[in-house]
Formats: sequence, C-alpha cells, structure tokens
Amino acid sequence: MRVYLPSTLTLLAGVHAAREIGPAPLAAHAVTPALREWYASGDLEELEYAAMSAAARASLRLLAADPSAPRRRVVLAAEVPDDAISRSNTDPGDGDRALVEVSAAVPWKKIASGHVDAPDAAPDIAEAAAALAAADAGDDDARFTVDGAEGHELLWYATQELPHLLG
Repeated sequence: MRVYLPSTLTLLAGVHAAREIGPAPLAAHAVTPALREWYASGDLEELEYAAMSAAARASLRLLAADPSAPRRRVVLAAEVPDDAISRSNTDPGDGDRALVEVSAAVPWKKIASGHVDAPDAAPDIAEAAAALAAADAGDDDARFTVDGAEGHELLWYATQELPHLLG
C-alpha cells in the first residue's frame, strides 16, 4: 500500500541517517475506504493527491511543534505491506479520512519519493505554522492563513535527490 508520511527537513535528516522512518507506530495517510467513500467521484490519482494533502497538513503540525525546523512541509511517499497497516481511520466524522497507522518502521529503500515545499513557500508556511493554534481554536483569519499554505504545491523529488535538500 502506498502511504504518505508527514515529515520536516529536520526529521528527514534523521530518517536519512538512520536509513529508516521509525520507530513504529507511525501516523501516515493513504487511500482508505473512508476517503474513497467521501471522494466517490475521484480516480486513484485524485485520491492519492487527497491523501498526500492530508499528510502535508500533518507536516504543518510538525512544523508548528518544532519552531527550529526549516519552514517547508515534507511528505515521504512509501510502499508498505498491507499487513503493516494496523489501523485505518474508520470514523470519517473526525475529519481525517486518510489517516492510517503503520505498525513497523519503514526502510529507506521503501521510500518511493519525497514531496517538499519550494524555498519560496517558506514565508507562507511559517505564517501558517504560527497561526495553527489560533485556527484550531476557531479564529477565521488564522484558518485563512493556514488554508493559504495549501495553495503551495509540493515539489516531487526522487529518493536520491532528498539528501541534497539537507545541506
């Protein structure tokens, strides 16, 4: 199963050094039955984009929790065995229809690609990370700022290119 793992450039450096994403359990995003039901008209590519977007929102939360991390969202796409998915989100009422839990560390060789904000997105991502708590509390202006981060498309990187982002 293809999963999308939220990360940051700081966490990516640790993943690269350890040659795996871990320890388990890992929160990830994937095309789940709940996502398929919610987005019934979407084809697989659109569903995967929705799952990756959910992971990008989770990456923004990681950035909000780590003010020292460079202000660029990171999502790692990986292939994991179906039996490594220990829990799928079955409650679409909580808003994260793509959420899954991976029950084992993911080896570097299973990472298919990385998706990272362009450097010029950093100011908007920084503002969105700073506004996240207020947006969660119901502030409409903060929600607008957070939603603005989603206007930036993540760039695609092959796995052999990811170490170049760390320097």
